[in-house]
Amino acid sequence: MGTQARLGLRLKRGSNAAPEPLWLEWLALAGVFGFATWLLGARGVWALLLNSDPTGITLVIVIVFAAATLWCGARARVLQSQRNAFSAVRTAPGWAADYWAALSQDKANADTALDLLMEHTHGPHGTAWWVNAVQLKLGLLGKVIGFSILALEIGHMQSFDASQSQDLLRSLTTGLGVALLTTMVGLVGNILLGLQLTRLDRYADQLVADIQRIGLSRCQGAVVQ
Repeated sequence: MGTQARLGLRLKRGSNAAPEPLWLEWLALAGVFGFATWLLGARGVWALLLNSDPTGITLVIVIVFAAATLWCGARARVLQSQRNAFSAVRTAPGWAADYWAALSQDKANADTALDLLMEHTHGPHGTAWWVNAVQLKLGLLGKVIGFSILALEIGHMQSFDASQSQDLLRSLTTGLGVALLTTMVGLVGNILLGLQLTRLDRYADQLVADIQRIGLSRCQGAVVQ
């Protein structure tokens, strides 16, 4: 009985801890992204990137990254609201209450209840990780297209006439620019979005662990009684 009391005390202390401000963290990151966007625009980097890519793949990658980042912000708000509800009132409606209710009804279906909880906390992240991979694949697609343009221009060369060297160099630079720029933008977007998704996954993991601890405490208390 003493061990049960100590376990309940540790769970109580852990649940009373202030939740991590995931939503505020994302807002701070969004502020950094906003400042970086303004700075790159003021330096003319955006104009250089978009004008150097006639395929439009760079613009698509930027739009995908911006949309995914906004989704991460919305998801961070949902996770923190669920965490606040869990920390403040144990009986408040939410993912935790649904999980505990499923455990109390039928302890034999604990695995099913956990699957449902994991679907709530981690399910949407799978699609977001797929979108993150799409950015990288779009960058590689741009690389292939760029080198294809480069190869076609070289294949169309009839002779190395010095009078045509300037036009030839411009055509070759266009293909090489598409290949390098799209790959670079895709890699940067993949890294930055991956950081956000990793943070969301870690926060969701901690939320699931805390909900399970309380559920275990309740089950053990019911057995003792």
